[in-house]
Formats: sequence, structure tokens, C-alpha cells
Amino acid sequence: MKISHLFSLTAGLLLWTGVALAQQSETNLTFSVNQIIPDANATGLTLSQNISISPGGITGVKVALDITGGFNGDLYGYLSGPNGGFAVLLNRVGVINNASAFGYSDAGFNLVLSDSAANGDIHLYQTVTNTLGGQLTGLWQPDDRNINPMSLPAAFLSASRSANLSSFNGNNANGTWTLFLADLSSGGQSTLVSWGLDISVPEPQSLALLGLAALFLSRRLRRRRA
Repeated sequence: MKISHLFSLTAGLLLWTGVALAQQSETNLTFSVNQIIPDANATGLTLSQNISISPGGITGVKVALDITGGFNGDLYGYLSGPNGGFAVLLNRVGVINNASAFGYSDAGFNLVLSDSAANGDIHLYQTVTNTLGGQLTGLWQPDDRNINPMSLPAAFLSASRSANLSSFNGNNANGTWTLFLADLSSGGQSTLVSWGLDISVPEPQSLALLGLAALFLSRRLRRRRA
């Protein structure tokens, strides 16, 4: 096989692969909870949810949270996956320095967290919108700050935003997902009304196409060597 032919074949395979990967299956799951997040208690509320969806490596995760009451700046929360991945959803939003050591005093969230959300970093949401004491709504990026929620206030502003939802990408979505929420300061009572997952994986037929494409190229390469 000439090099030019091999190049054309490889380019065709890449195009085929791109089309296959574009076929995504998106699963939306909502879990009703209606449980209190214990006030000023680091033990918090741990919820485990077993899910079974189409096989294939995760290509995207979004998280929905409906929390009422309490003080948003008191809350710390994370999501862990069944086969790896860890994302910090909330980490005492609004805590950035000694002048704001208690974070934002708004009461609750009714929103979706996504790494690519246009509203930006939820930790600084009052720089974008003022909820006037009510629930924060909209589409936001998770906090991502993987530091101790009891760290000094100045640490939050300089902390690396590394614990994001993309940490689940490539992993199998099937198994037990864990949501953890804790209220770390006294005063006010938060309640988790519900939470949800929006998980994207390749369609089964897309995975089959990728396998066939790889097999086809492998056989052509073996013939060329022979």
C-alpha cells in the first residue's frame, strides 16, 4: 500500500471515528430526597445511588441540586463515581478572605452544575448575580476547590480548581454514585430536596463502529507489511 493510500485510509478512519463519537446517549436521572443536612455537623449527609445505563466511557456529567433554607456559605459538597472520579460541587461559596469568612448568606440552590457553564465559578456567584437571599438558580460551574472546607478564608481564593466533573470522563458510569453534603457552621437549616445526574456516554452503535473501524485499519496494515 502506498503511503498516500495509507494516509487517506487513516484520514477516513479519523473522520469515521469523529462521526461515531458524535452519537451520544444522554441519561437524565433525578432522585427525590427531602432530608435535612445536619447543622454544624461535619458528618453531613451521604447519599448513595446505584445506576445502570448504556455501557461506554463517560463523555460528560452534569449535576442538579435543589437545596432549600440555611446559609449557602456553610455548605460543602462533593460527588464521587463508581469507577473513579471526584468533583467538589460546593466549598463554602463566597468565602474568599477574612471579611467574608462566613461566605454567602443566601438560602439554597436550585441549579445545574456543569464544567462549561457560562455563568462561571459558583464560588463567586454574587459577582454575577444577586439572589436577594433566595435560592440561586441557573447553570454554574462547580466549585472544584479540593481543599479542606475549614481552611483559612484566604486559601479559597488561591486554591486550584482541580476537582471538576471532567474527572469522571472515560470511566464506566454503572455502579454506585455518592453525593456528600455537610453544613459546617451553626445557624440556619438546609434541606436537600432532590439531586440529579445528567450523564453522557457514546451510543452502543457508535462503539461498534469504532471497533469495526479499528479492525479494518489493523487488517489493512497487516496486509501492507506482508
